[in-house]
Amino acid sequence: METKAGAQISAKAFIQSVIILFVIMMVAGLLTRVVPAGRYARIAQGGRELIDADSFQFVEQPDYPIWRWFTAPVEVLGGPDGLIVIVIILFILMVGGAFAVLDQVGILKAVIAKIVRAFGGKKYLLLLVISFFFMALGAFFGILEEIVPLIPLMLALSYYLGWDALVGLGMSVLATNMGFSAAITNPFTIGIAQKIAGLPLFSGAWFRVPIFLAIYAVFAVFLVRYAKKIERNPETSLVHDEDQAERAKYATLDLEAIAQSSPHLGRAMSWFSVFLVLILLVLIGGPFIPAVSDYALPLVGIFFLIGGIGAGMLAGGEKKAVFKALWEGVSGIAPGILLILMAVSIKHIVVSGGIMDTILHSVAQPFSQASPFVSAVIIYFLALLIEFFVASGSAKAFLMMPILLPLADLVGVTRQVTVMAYCFGDGFSNLVYPTNPLLLIILGLTVVSYPKWLKWTLPLWGVVILITVAFLALGVAIGYGPF
Repeated sequence: METKAGAQISAKAFIQSVIILFVIMMVAGLLTRVVPAGRYARIAQGGRELIDADSFQFVEQPDYPIWRWFTAPVEVLGGPDGLIVIVIILFILMVGGAFAVLDQVGILKAVIAKIVRAFGGKKYLLLLVISFFFMALGAFFGILEEIVPLIPLMLALSYYLGWDALVGLGMSVLATNMGFSAAITNPFTIGIAQKIAGLPLFSGAWFRVPIFLAIYAVFAVFLVRYAKKIERNPETSLVHDEDQAERAKYATLDLEAIAQSSPHLGRAMSWFSVFLVLILLVLIGGPFIPAVSDYALPLVGIFFLIGGIGAGMLAGGEKKAVFKALWEGVSGIAPGILLILMAVSIKHIVVSGGIMDTILHSVAQPFSQASPFVSAVIIYFLALLIEFFVASGSAKAFLMMPILLPLADLVGVTRQVTVMAYCFGDGFSNLVYPTNPLLLIILGLTVVSYPKWLKWTLPLWGVVILITVAFLALGVAIGYGPF
């Protein structure tokens, strides 16, 4: 059977995801029937819409018929989040198509050859360096979704080095999420939350650096132990059977032959490198230049698509073969569109049913009787809970922080600790819930099903939660500020 270029979402993984998301959609719909509707007043401040924390009141239940639970995945395209959803869909199609071309013409293999040769066979050092690099991208620049284009390369590198798809995802997107969550200057969580809290921008970084290093140490041990385990016995891989076809593609990679390959390949790599530099400039400049930040995701997708198609042509590939690979890449990732629409429809159902503010109000009530440390932990887990419905870190900050800050002031939790607790809760749950489009995208690029992903990552999340709660306790004890 002919192997198609690029990522192909397996039927089994697709069906599993559809079932999980459908069940969650129905639960969200049922909640709109049993939870009373409520509403906070919104106020405009600094060009943003914030919640008036003292304005909650119950309101008449909106007329939200059951049949709209089923049409919600289509309705979201015309809702407030519609433009963002469309941009994400176009982004993954462009990236999927471009990487299929790079895979077809051999550029992926050539890049792997160069990376491995540069480290002289020290593959565990390579694993640690790559993981640290991706963590730093998340921690300093708030990059997360934008690294999706690099995931297929990391998967291929993992296969070549004798590991599996989970290690490939671990050293790329999971590492980035670890950094995004244990943030140092993440402008989309730390920056926005501190601005709402009235704190100096990126203040308190001296306390966040040790948190970053502690999370990196735990993550590195987790990843290296798993990689060594499956290297000793490949059958212990959680995705051993599913990985066979992809593993075979890279098992016999001849680095010397690739290094001496056609000069056309070198020319193609030079062309693609130019677009990688442009992408890097967008990623670095985005957090600090609003005009770039607003268009970062589509720009990355467009640069990748142009770079990939151009590299395919320059590598000596026939036009027909290049566009066939492009189509295979796009069609292979296309089923993920339904999963994304279903995931974002869950928030749409809750908001349309009028219960989002009620949920937020209800879970904020325990503050009144809690100690400062317990209050900090409540903020943490409140952010974890709201992440299920609202994946965007910046959107969640504008939703939650106006409510959390006055409550935190009352019980003696500093605003800096409040921001830190919020960022922990927002970030570490990004790759846990099936309602997050990013998680569905990355799993769609691999053979990993959601249940196996959860089985692999849950032990890590358990340790991370313990460490971050300990840092929250320390922050409360020392009055981590400036206020």
